Amino acid sequence: MTTRAALARIAVLTALTATLLAACGSPTPAPVPTATPTPSATTTATTGAPSPTLLVTDFGADTVTFVDPSRPGRAADLGSVRVGTAPYGLAVAPDGTAWVATAEGVAVVDTRTRTRVALVPHTTRTGPVTTGEYRGGGMGIALSPDGARAYVGVNVPGGNGTLEVVDTATRTVVQVVPVGRRPFDVDVSADGRQVYVTDHDSFDVTTVDTATWAARRTEVAPYGTEGGLGSWLKPHYTAVRPSDGALLLPFEGERLAVVDPSTGRVTVEPMTANTHQHGVTAAPDGTLYIVGTGPIDPATDAGPSLTVRAPDGSERLVPLDGPHETVTLSPDARTAYVSGGFTREGGWDGLTVVDTATGRSTRLPVGHLPLAVAVLPDRP
Repeated sequence: MTTRAALARIAVLTALTATLLAACGSPTPAPVPTATPTPSATTTATTGAPSPTLLVTDFGADTVTFVDPSRPGRAADLGSVRVGTAPYGLAVAPDGTAWVATAEGVAVVDTRTRTRVALVPHTTRTGPVTTGEYRGGGMGIALSPDGARAYVGVNVPGGNGTLEVVDTATRTVVQVVPVGRRPFDVDVSADGRQVYVTDHDSFDVTTVDTATWAARRTEVAPYGTEGGLGSWLKPHYTAVRPSDGALLLPFEGERLAVVDPSTGRVTVEPMTANTHQHGVTAAPDGTLYIVGTGPIDPATDAGPSLTVRAPDGSERLVPLDGPHETVTLSPDARTAYVSGGFTREGGWDGLTVVDTATGRSTRLPVGHLPLAVAVLPDRP
């Protein structure tokens, strides 16, 4: 793609465009009533497998929405619960407790009773509570493997962010670690010894040792950092490779940055989608699912897609209708749930449900610019 380096240099124009787009992306609609749970022993239209209940964060509102992907059309929307302004990231514990990063703090939701049971305020000073792409407050969030801690990346407009560590038993912030700018994503190593914060606006990943809270920055910029804050060519989300714990960050459907978290060494592998990329998740077998949001330059770049990348590096592309943001998988990895709430122009109120074997997809109108998607554990 010949336009990447040039686009990285037009920082001022891109930053101005991003600010204008963010201003029109996040109205707060009227509250949505909570709906009665439905049995989980239904089947999806795409795979015929048992359908889980999903939870999505409504970045365009102050709610999370429950979703039954087996239901057609608007019937898939099972109702919503208020959590706090502009919810972003989402992590769900095995007991069904959801931890939601909002502009106001970390909301705690009992997904069985469908109620918010607590709000843990941020201790980091983030300025006024606002909405939109550049709002302060919680962004990426993850749980430790034992569920004892929630790790939330907190954006501080105009400066570096923090990683706030929440004790899930006491529901208090017990540690604050400085990280980079706009912490889009937070991931945890399989053994819980390290937390990885993907810092969008500083072109890096911050690795935090959970025993000492020491932090180390690794630059991840396969196109360089010349465009600064106005560049499109920055890291967004990270997947942890199950086989060896390597960090995998897709860029532009052209380059996959592979980071060794123990050494900070970055290698780059080729990709084929040729489109701006955001969300990524890894299946247990190492297959990657990567969301392409659409072209930077429509004259040379391809449209939105879901890349399915096998562990050997081979790829197939599933076209998507319009921009999307993140992706999560059903427990059997036969279905991908792709959120439609792109934070910029073109985001929509819904999910695309993709059969990962055939590529067949169904759009479901749910929520209000849903960003994060989580599969809820089965009820006993």
